[in-house]
Amino acid sequence: MSSPPAGISEADWLATPASDRALILVQQQEIQALRQENDELCGQLAALATELASLRERIGRSSRNTSKPPSSDEPGFKPPERRKGSGGKRGGQPGHPGSGPELLPIERVDEVVEHHPNACRRYGTLPHGEDPDPLRHQAIEIPPITPVVIGHRLHRLVCPCCSTSTCAPLPAEVEASPYGPRLNALVGLLGSAFPLSFSKTPTLVDQLLGVEIGRGAIATVRERISATLEQPMQEALVFAGQQPVAYVDETGAPTGNADGNNPTGKRGWQWVMVSPVVTVFLQGLSRSAAAATELLGPGFGGIVVSDRFSAYNHLPSQQRQLCWAHLIRDLAAIFERPGASAEFGAQLLELQHQLFEQWHLYKGGTINWLALQQECRPIRLAFEATLQQVVELGIQRGERTPWTSTVRTCQKLLKVADALWTFLETEGIEPTNNAAERALRPAVIQRKVSHGVQSRQGGICRSRLLTVATSLRHQGRDVWKFLEQAWIAHHRGGVMPSLLPAL
Repeated sequence: MSSPPAGISEADWLATPASDRALILVQQQEIQALRQENDELCGQLAALATELASLRERIGRSSRNTSKPPSSDEPGFKPPERRKGSGGKRGGQPGHPGSGPELLPIERVDEVVEHHPNACRRYGTLPHGEDPDPLRHQAIEIPPITPVVIGHRLHRLVCPCCSTSTCAPLPAEVEASPYGPRLNALVGLLGSAFPLSFSKTPTLVDQLLGVEIGRGAIATVRERISATLEQPMQEALVFAGQQPVAYVDETGAPTGNADGNNPTGKRGWQWVMVSPVVTVFLQGLSRSAAAATELLGPGFGGIVVSDRFSAYNHLPSQQRQLCWAHLIRDLAAIFERPGASAEFGAQLLELQHQLFEQWHLYKGGTINWLALQQECRPIRLAFEATLQQVVELGIQRGERTPWTSTVRTCQKLLKVADALWTFLETEGIEPTNNAAERALRPAVIQRKVSHGVQSRQGGICRSRLLTVATSLRHQGRDVWKFLEQAWIAHHRGGVMPSLLPAL
């Protein structure tokens, strides 16, 4: 005799007819099977809901909540609303001095043409005299550019005494290359300040100067320019590593294996370090802490402003300022998740908004440094308390939901919380590494135009040219002239120009 099912006493079970007992047992088995199936379906539903939320978050990724560039946003993506304008017309406002071409001084005018009226605009008579202060108009034109070609004939003569033939050598000031210093510098300029590809550079040089130069010659010239810039590059790298603050970032830089130095096909990375005086680029195959140390220098003692990338984790928190521009995207991602994530994301974004309101007041001169610190102290406490509240709510072991991502982001932020506020403890530090991201834009444009470099030497050349162009542009110096002077100093001897401004 079978034992009674759960919920039925043994006496009642014995009093139940055998046919009914058999039916009850069958029904109990069916109920158990249905319960088991229901549990399985509930588990599948929960897994599908989690997957759906994850997919929705991935579809919703944009430049607003990730590090993706705005150019990668979908056509239908609506960027966040910008602040409303003043209602005035676009462009320069009344009273704006403008930045158009101004009249050049008379000593720079090559030719002056005098124009007198032929007849009075009222009576038609011929006016007489001279206008002591006539209206001035200048037309600036470019004359046809013709390259200067100097031919050198090296005579080989025979000695009348020993019949030995001797050929005259090229003078030291004459280039062994078929192109002169200024033309070589122009090729370097077109590959740095004006990032043209190898295919477009020869076309422009031919159309602009009437000089035919092949792609192979372009590569040779840029390689020689890279060698000339080795000393200024090292000087700038050492100097930047001695500065009190450095804004650092990195981006992908495809590197080929033409020289056999990248047999595994690593992606390659372009690093940048922005200091108040010079901006230095380094390109390599690594995105590790060792690569960051190579850029900063082993004894770097300043403050690094960067994103939360782990390559900078070897630095103590007092030497780091985490970029709030990156952090804002993380907070936006939290806000766009469902449920409690959206509530906490809204709180964190509001505190961030209050923080930057005070920062802009300080930058605008409305409040001083001490007032900024006092006003931001309660914001800091509230921000960290909100992060702590999220972490304390926690997640269940093995759970994978949008809330899990929110908790983990907050846990990571709490671990480096001190590095979020360095800009409030050390005056002169910016809360973002936007300077480094702006400096990387030419490198990104070059990557899209030329699809990367094909060798290690190509990466070195690109980094040196970017260092020269970016640093000198910031200093207001002539990049073309610098490249020409560096070429002459390297190949003919003389003082090598410096990327550091004259003190």
